[in-house]
Amino acid sequence: MDPQPSSSPAPADTTAIGSRLKSIVGGSTGNMVEWFDWYVYSAFTLYFAPHFFPSGDQTAQLLSAAAVFAVGFIMRPIGAWVMGIYADRRGRKAGLTLSVTLMCLGSLIIACTPGYETIGIAAPALLVLARLMQGLSVGGEYGASATYLSEMAGQDRRGFFSSFQYVTLISGQLLAILVLLVLQAVMDARDLEQWGWRIPFVIGAMLALVVFRLRRGLAETQSYKNAQAAGAPRSGFLQLLRHHPRETALVMLLTAGGTLAFYAYSIYMQKFLVNTSGFSKEAASQINGITLFVFMCLQPIAGGLSDRIGRKPLMVAFGVAGVLFTYPIFSALEQTQDVWTAGLLVMAALVIVTGYTSINAVVKAELFPSHIRALGVALPYALANTLFGGTAEYVALRFKDAGWERGFYWYVTAMIGVSLLVYLRMRDTRHQSLIRED
Repeated sequence: MDPQPSSSPAPADTTAIGSRLKSIVGGSTGNMVEWFDWYVYSAFTLYFAPHFFPSGDQTAQLLSAAAVFAVGFIMRPIGAWVMGIYADRRGRKAGLTLSVTLMCLGSLIIACTPGYETIGIAAPALLVLARLMQGLSVGGEYGASATYLSEMAGQDRRGFFSSFQYVTLISGQLLAILVLLVLQAVMDARDLEQWGWRIPFVIGAMLALVVFRLRRGLAETQSYKNAQAAGAPRSGFLQLLRHHPRETALVMLLTAGGTLAFYAYSIYMQKFLVNTSGFSKEAASQINGITLFVFMCLQPIAGGLSDRIGRKPLMVAFGVAGVLFTYPIFSALEQTQDVWTAGLLVMAALVIVTGYTSINAVVKAELFPSHIRALGVALPYALANTLFGGTAEYVALRFKDAGWERGFYWYVTAMIGVSLLVYLRMRDTRHQSLIRED
């Protein structure tokens, strides 16, 4: 978008640097715990799937668990809608606090639910209920945290600071894998499969309680205060569609390929390495953990680069590389039995998607005025995430079950291509003021 002058002072002028950094760190830490709770489900699927979905076929068990993972995404648009409006009307801090409360309850339900052999169909039903609650939580978390971090950062460093949303998102996923590796190392495999998989869900619930107290002490953003003081229009679904239809469509389309690639390269990759490449669970976890750590470290570098050269070049780079190399990377991973080769291939895929993950939050925040920003960021993102990110594992396993696994590689490539067309037509947003009001 073209630069627009601001009649209000920038956050850097009204918020002390120390206070701003404290708020960014506080918001990021809470985001990490929230995403740890979300990703523990995926990291431990190989262990708890037999308890909820008894079957002699591993692919069938994983398919059932992946379906529940996708069901959790159904609630994300609802959470984005309800809590996006809540964060716009009641404040970013209030939205962040509510989301972590719901995540805590979902983790406790999974940790305490008996298996299928004990309570029958009630076991998978309670699992679905827990994932619905967590989906509601994550749906609101993304919009509130993306908006909070973007508004707390100064304009010149907004790409850098907002990239910490994915740093904490990835660190939550990484922490989930680290807990898995530790439990694999200290527990007997049978004990881990029987009851040890419940431990990370208990950890997540306890950490969420700590974050609840942390988030209640966060400072509110100046953008939100300005919007309230100016008597800005109330956030709402009809308001979003009536006044910001183009921005809403842009968020959905630019998210589609990026979120699918992220879930394919990271979340599904662990199962792919076990179920297709033939690596052990332990080796797949180690590959996933190491590559995700490097991936996490790349986010601030790419976010800072976007502050210098703009957001558009990074997104275009992701789109072009994703279209060219997704199929070759997955095809090569099918054939390799070498841990180092597999690690390098997975790392290449994650480097590619960094062009999207590092700046996607700030790009979306820069498209909307503050009075409707949390909803505008959260709802279209959640819709695209539900359609493409949340179904990535399920679609991949369906292709495999049908005997045409490589169809999934083409599917990911095609969706990245769709988003690339959007990136090419978008204006750069890095000079957009986040203080502008309607």
